[in-house]
Amino acid sequence: MRIATWNVNSIRQRQEHAVAWLTETRPDVVCLQELKCADEAFPREAFEALGYNVAVHGQKGFNGVAVLSRLPFDEVTSGLPGDEADVQSRFIEVVVSTPEGSLRVCGIYLPNGNPVGTEKYPYKLSWMQRLKAHIAARLTFEEPLIVCGDYNVIPEPEDAAHPEAWTEDALFLPQTRAAFREILNLGMTDALRATSQDAGLYSFWDYQAGAWQRNNGIRIDHLLLSPQATDRLKAVGIDKHVRGWEKPSDHVPVWAELAFKS
Repeated sequence: MRIATWNVNSIRQRQEHAVAWLTETRPDVVCLQELKCADEAFPREAFEALGYNVAVHGQKGFNGVAVLSRLPFDEVTSGLPGDEADVQSRFIEVVVSTPEGSLRVCGIYLPNGNPVGTEKYPYKLSWMQRLKAHIAARLTFEEPLIVCGDYNVIPEPEDAAHPEAWTEDALFLPQTRAAFREILNLGMTDALRATSQDAGLYSFWDYQAGAWQRNNGIRIDHLLLSPQATDRLKAVGIDKHVRGWEKPSDHVPVWAELAFKS
């Protein structure tokens, strides 16, 4: 079973790209971020026509997350617990049934946090603490769990082509990286780093200054797996070629192959 994540940077602008990639790769479950549209504006028919069930937690013009699944949804939950005043659409959670039991998938669009000297950075750190608490609670279920999406976190220097350029950025500050490690230390596994320690593995290239052409990228899109999901991990990949398409998202899909029968 293939589980994927992709920040599409506007689903309406990237609908044709998404359909082409889904047709090419046929993942079983896909978490999408930065939809930039309300629920009713999401082009669900295009994805239902490909055989996907669709769950959307949108927001007009900003944020927005969705899950596409070839398997029916047993549960769908929107919104990260812990702050009832938070109205930003950044979290969606689904449960699907496989022939071998339940699989829980959370799709996240973690706050960017820049500029650091504003309220945006404390919001990012607070959101990460809420995510940590939620994952800790879900881990008590002792079931395969995948928390994937755009984390807006560069975990280590090798996850950036030029880490020195990010030292003052919210994505790479010590507090950000420490909060990410706290989540990993719950018992979660960074799927890509469980399969490869290679440098130069990126999921985002800025639109400016020829970043794509020079491979000046960063790795900020992650799939974190519970122990029960990690036991089934077979392979991880980054569909880098999608960044070379005409008018692409600045992110590319990242996926993990798990030993489930779908």
